[in-house]
Amino acid sequence: MPRAKARRAPATQPGDAFAHPLAELFVPGAAPGLRWVVHQERELLLIEHGLFQAAFSRQGGQLLHFQPRGQRPWLWCAKRWPRGGAIRGGVPVCWPWVGRHPSESGWPSHGWARLSDWQLLDSAVDGQGVRLRWQLQLCDWQVTLDAELGEQMNLRLSSSHQDDEPCQLSQALHAYWRVSDVVRVALLGLDGAEGYDLLKRADCRQQGVLRIEDGCHRIFRRGALLQLQDLTWQRRLLLDTRGGANSLVWHPGSRPLTDVSWSETLGFLSVQAASCMADSLSLKPGEEAVLELKARLG
Repeated sequence: MPRAKARRAPATQPGDAFAHPLAELFVPGAAPGLRWVVHQERELLLIEHGLFQAAFSRQGGQLLHFQPRGQRPWLWCAKRWPRGGAIRGGVPVCWPWVGRHPSESGWPSHGWARLSDWQLLDSAVDGQGVRLRWQLQLCDWQVTLDAELGEQMNLRLSSSHQDDEPCQLSQALHAYWRVSDVVRVALLGLDGAEGYDLLKRADCRQQGVLRIEDGCHRIFRRGALLQLQDLTWQRRLLLDTRGGANSLVWHPGSRPLTDVSWSETLGFLSVQAASCMADSLSLKPGEEAVLELKARLG
């Protein structure tokens, strides 16, 4: 018997409770193109295309918003951003370490990349979508983020260095996926995956579907094609983390987040492509490390 096709949820509009916080920056009926604006003291690149709307922040080279036409936003973003701090939401680039630095307690969590201004090297627009290349130079390191946006969302992070000695690198594309209610969604594709539970500080093994009850912070030693099922919105996002060594799943549960209301936290689940902890990399001079995250509608 053929499977019934899921109906699309109605697109959001500014003022809608489920609208993206940046939706108000887009002008209804605006011509397709790229436009720079300043919002909460950050330079943002707004993208209008026949297939989607999107927004990047120069700080962090960070994709903050992606919404195909006729759909709800794929990415979540906090309404308020700390002055000078990292923006919570979208797809932060955690680089060149994930979490706390292993030896320098005063260095920022998740590295320097999400606090630094990136350079937009190139952009190309056609009927299929938009391609952007962002780059950050930091000491002997060079890191490039290639984004391909259209009916799908593809991100590719490439890192190299010119130091004389091998250097350690851990990294993540820390995506915040927008959901109707985090306690009502299910993540499929990790059954049998082994990893580490950072909340329990113990090894873990996923059994069946992953659901969020009161917080989750697990690093699975498997990249996978995952299904984020949201029955309320009748939506299934296929999240491809196979471009990294790890699939990282995080939600704070009842633990508070600075400048983010409890009701806001119900609207996301973070599913990331990563190479971190035991799967951190030792990169030789001139070697390149690549991390990819892809998403499409199921």
